[in-house]
Amino acid sequence: MFLKNLWYFAHRGDRLKRGAMVAKTLLGEPVLLARDSDGVPFAIRDICPHRGIPLSVGGFDGREVECCYHGWRFNREGQCTAIPSLVEGQKFNVDRVRVQNYPCREVQGNIWVYFGNETEDMIEPPEIPDIGERIPNTAFTLEFPCHVDHAVVGLMDPAHGPFVHKAWWWRSRRSIHEKSKAFAPSERGFTMVRHPPSSNSAAYKLLGGSMTTEISFQLPGIRIEHIRAGRHVLCGLTAVTPVSETETELNHQIYWTQPWLTPLKPFLKPLARKFLKQDRDIVTMQQEGLKHDPNLMLINDSDVQAKWYYRLKDAWTKSTTSGQPFANPVEARELRWRS
Repeated sequence: MFLKNLWYFAHRGDRLKRGAMVAKTLLGEPVLLARDSDGVPFAIRDICPHRGIPLSVGGFDGREVECCYHGWRFNREGQCTAIPSLVEGQKFNVDRVRVQNYPCREVQGNIWVYFGNETEDMIEPPEIPDIGERIPNTAFTLEFPCHVDHAVVGLMDPAHGPFVHKAWWWRSRRSIHEKSKAFAPSERGFTMVRHPPSSNSAAYKLLGGSMTTEISFQLPGIRIEHIRAGRHVLCGLTAVTPVSETETELNHQIYWTQPWLTPLKPFLKPLARKFLKQDRDIVTMQQEGLKHDPNLMLINDSDVQAKWYYRLKDAWTKSTTSGQPFANPVEARELRWRS
């Protein structure tokens, strides 16, 4: 039911210490994330193949995970290395026992897990340009009680701002005006071509300098906003990961190179969290209506990005099932709406 052969945001790097492990449900699958004693993260299926108990309730010595039920041990590749109950001379090949191992990478302070067939020409995890290996200056994780599609469509909706995000430091209904933005296809998605930020977004004024912004979206549910202000950049990464059919995890990371923003973090962090909670609250209220399975209406031009998302999903699914190259269905065009 979820898109495969893609990287999904799995965990914040700063929340997984050396020698620690954490249980996660991602795309409906039980996953154990751990960081070994060398500092390298890995991911394996969180079920012992012996009696089905979660491996995450066992132990981890920084090298191997030990099941708490019978002491079976597994390395970071998911290979079983020991079965204590075996006695000498018994014919059982421990090397045949393994749990699924997921490709796992840490990029710019974020841990990504790949769901799909591992191949030599696998795509790379998402990476934000112009920040190197910088880790997030601040980060947030929120649970959305909805299917991943509604979280993603809400993320790319350009018209809800003055109604959902009403605040003195952001926008109001009085600030609504017509906007026109150029869009172009990009890797597994589309990009709002670089442009000056909207004049009715007061928060942008904190950055100073001559500003331009570019907003890109790529499957499975990744939005990157890249703001350039003079020689500095501020970037926001929002990654939407399905937990189950009715639960979605949203992770939002903010990176900046402006040194004067760091002392303001205690003031900026509550504002950003409030902004994201407003999105979660509106999606939560939306679920009451969606329980009745209504026919939903997407209009031009403000909902074209949502239409593109569904077309991208269809095209990716056809590509992965047929083995044919992915054909991006998005075409360059200008979109106009009021917000």
